[in-house]
Amino acid sequence: MNPKEISEGIFWVGAIDWEERDFHNFQTLRGLTYNSYLILDEKKVLIDAVKHKFVSEQLERSSKLVDPKEIEYIVVNHIEPDHASGLADLLRVAKNATVICSQKGKEGLCKFFECKDWNFMVVKNGDTLKIGKRTLMFLDMTMLHWPDSIATYVVEDKILFSNDAFGQHVASEERFAEDLGVEEALKWAKLYYANILMPLATLIKKKLEELKGVEVRLIAPSHGVAWRNPKVIVESYARWAEFKAENKVVVVYDTMWGSTEKLARAIAEGASKNAKVRLFHVRKDSWTEIVTEILDAKAVAVGAPTIHNSVFPPVAGFLSYLKSLKPKNKKALAFGSYGWNGVAVKEIAKALEELGFETQQFAVKFRPTKEELQRAYELGAELSK
Repeated sequence: MNPKEISEGIFWVGAIDWEERDFHNFQTLRGLTYNSYLILDEKKVLIDAVKHKFVSEQLERSSKLVDPKEIEYIVVNHIEPDHASGLADLLRVAKNATVICSQKGKEGLCKFFECKDWNFMVVKNGDTLKIGKRTLMFLDMTMLHWPDSIATYVVEDKILFSNDAFGQHVASEERFAEDLGVEEALKWAKLYYANILMPLATLIKKKLEELKGVEVRLIAPSHGVAWRNPKVIVESYARWAEFKAENKVVVVYDTMWGSTEKLARAIAEGASKNAKVRLFHVRKDSWTEIVTEILDAKAVAVGAPTIHNSVFPPVAGFLSYLKSLKPKNKKALAFGSYGWNGVAVKEIAKALEELGFETQQFAVKFRPTKEELQRAYELGAELSK
């Protein structure tokens, strides 16, 4: 468990969670990392804690560079437990360390922990701290993605410790995107953005504008790999925040007796005439992957049968998840089969319209006829135009 130098005198001392497969409904199929960085200067500074069960791993890496008791500052960029639940354990070792965080961060930490004996330094946007030859500047990242969030910028090294922004959920020994593979890193970054940061697009655009005034040589997020070429990930975020789309139709469905599946396949085949198509079954495919494909699709078709005068529950659950992520700028088709009434299609359409999608409806009673399947095919083709 060795530390890894990311810049002169600055080391990654985080933890790798190879086995985790679920991160509050985000399917982490390749695990994840809890990144923490140790800055060795006149003052010894730790950027972020780790999840509590990995504190020993963090301390072992750190101890190969410095006695953890000598750590004088611990920056808490974000108080969510995957970053900060190990903080109390760290402070039992680094007993004299000062915790640096936002005011909201302090309030939150003191709800998670008994903090009356802790030393706090509360910072706001633009505040600085001289730690020797280096200066730390603290940047407000409110609601990216919690109210307490900040980022830490090392002025002289031009390194941005960006916390959740620009991160990825992927476990790897590689610490840089260029070592993992830039396209591979971007794939995981897109999954992360779509499932965690997509609803914050307006705030992200504003923050990207603000960051244009900060020269950044290296972005080191709290999850995944760091970016030696920040332009690659910053431009990707700008594109995703604008919901810039490709010619792609995403078809999402569930089925009871196969009728809605027949419609889904016909819609997908029709859509393939003019666009790339992705077809997903909500109980067999990962919601994490589905919404990532929806992020940059121009059109979406969602289908379900009616059951108990409502939407088939797996699709209802997926729609709730989709609504919370607030994708924008899509055309849509609500479809499905029914026995007594077509309530499901109407409710799906309502959910898609609430997202601002221009939505059509197509409901079929019982098993679709040849003519109805042809109509589904045509609707798919129309959607893909």
